Amino acid sequence: MRSALAFAGAALAEIAGCYAFWAWLRLGKSALWLVPGVASLVLFAWLLTLVDSEAAGRTYAAYGGVYILASLLWLRLFEGFSPDRWDVVGASIALVGAVIIIAAPR
Repeated sequence: MRSALAFAGAALAEIAGCYAFWAWLRLGKSALWLVPGVASLVLFAWLLTLVDSEAAGRTYAAYGGVYILASLLWLRLFEGFSPDRWDVVGASIALVGAVIIIAAPR
């Protein structure tokens, strides 16, 4: 449960931080957007250290599936675009892969 919460928080923090840079560079927002953006990216990195795994690379690999799902949720909730069926299929496959990576008996 702790790992799932860390992954979810990390995804939100990473996407928000990256979106701050996107808003500054692509949407013409103020450079002040970078302040919370950088803080959010620092939070993202810290949250990934809370995942119960002995290897950073394995944690990052599993996180990839969570990130894909979170990105599609961001697309819908904050950008107003609906993911299509291929987005949903791809995210589902990625999530299955993430579960296999992080939950496999070792």
